Amino acid sequence: MSRGNQREIDRQRAAKRAEKGGKGKKKDADGNSAKQMLTNKKEKDAEIMRLKQQKAADKAAAAAAGGAGAGSSK
Repeated sequence: MSRGNQREIDRQRAAKRAEKGGKGKKKDADGNSAKQMLTNKKEKDAEIMRLKQQKAADKAAAAAAGGAGAGSSK
């Protein structure tokens, strides 16, 4: 039962694998990790929402300045 040597070899191989890339750190073609891609998506979505809010605020300001009662004629 001389498994001591095999265990040591397995430990060395596992250390090399962990050093090389690590488990769970998948990257896309550009070299971005999944966490980085998620951060980029959140930033992009936040910018889109800011633009939408700005457009809505501009539209509301134009409606208020243009005529407050223009849409409610019976």
